[in-house]
Amino acid sequence: MDIQQILFLILLLVVGFLGFRLYGRVYRNIRLGKVTPEEDGDIQTRWKRVNLIAFGQKKMFKKPLIALMHGAIYVAFLFTQIELIEIIIDGLSGAHRFFAPTLGGVYTVVISTIEVLSILALVATIIFLVRRNVIRINRFEKPEMQGWPKKDANLILLGEILLIIGIMSMNMGDSMLQGLDEHYVDTGTFILSGNVGPMLLGGMDQSSLYVLERFGWWLHILVVFGFILYLPISKHLHIFLAFPNTYFARTSAPGTMSNMPEVMDEVKGMLGLVDTGGEMSEEIPEFGAKDVFDLPRIDLLGAYSCTECGRCTASCPANITGKKLSPRKIMMDVRD
Repeated sequence: MDIQQILFLILLLVVGFLGFRLYGRVYRNIRLGKVTPEEDGDIQTRWKRVNLIAFGQKKMFKKPLIALMHGAIYVAFLFTQIELIEIIIDGLSGAHRFFAPTLGGVYTVVISTIEVLSILALVATIIFLVRRNVIRINRFEKPEMQGWPKKDANLILLGEILLIIGIMSMNMGDSMLQGLDEHYVDTGTFILSGNVGPMLLGGMDQSSLYVLERFGWWLHILVVFGFILYLPISKHLHIFLAFPNTYFARTSAPGTMSNMPEVMDEVKGMLGLVDTGGEMSEEIPEFGAKDVFDLPRIDLLGAYSCTECGRCTASCPANITGKKLSPRKIMMDVRD
């Protein structure tokens, strides 16, 4: 086992331990809420909704251009998990391109697809940075979005750029080292790095190519590890929680109000529909929620899954008339 394998193993164990604690805290916080009947329901309907909304991104298509850009990042994220699994195997075993000999030409197609998606994701990421920091779209400039929420969004977008730099540096260095070092197995010509690499790196010596390839490999995995530990304190936790949040979402029709016995009894007493015997109960009923313990678990899960996009506030009738009510801020406050 060489020094890189040892370092990788130590990092993997540390990230695994810290990640278990951080995500465990989120799980315990969600379970502080009340169990409600909404957590039961038709399993088939729930999975259908997960496939359409969480996997299929159905709601995003209300704005096709935004859906296209978000879709590029989302699909790139899904596909790069294949390469991430391979990187973890390589890091532990000391191998290189573990899947390449087995998959052959299919491997070339998969990695080429990841490269194309990564470039599309890069373009979308730059556009999102411009929208937030140059164009300054109104719903991103509300009071609740100043300070940490704005920094959080920018940090994640910059992190995505670093991920793409890591992938492309690794692949370009790798494509140039094939045939020079037997450790670098023949993977075929990747659609971008295999063609761009020789043009940009043609005059680079073997040792420099090795440094570039290792730089890309370590940059990619370190940013991934950073994301894993960062997400529990970021709005981007929705990357993971969007799926259970969609599954456990209420199945009743929008606007359906649950029965509140306390309110019903008070109204019946006022209307004389029930005989109170002239006596009022000394116990004062509680309405609404004064703390997270009074909220259903699905609402706490929803708060952690909030992307802070602001579309709820932008379409809120009260907010549209100029009042300060912001549904987004409520969700952010519940989470915080």
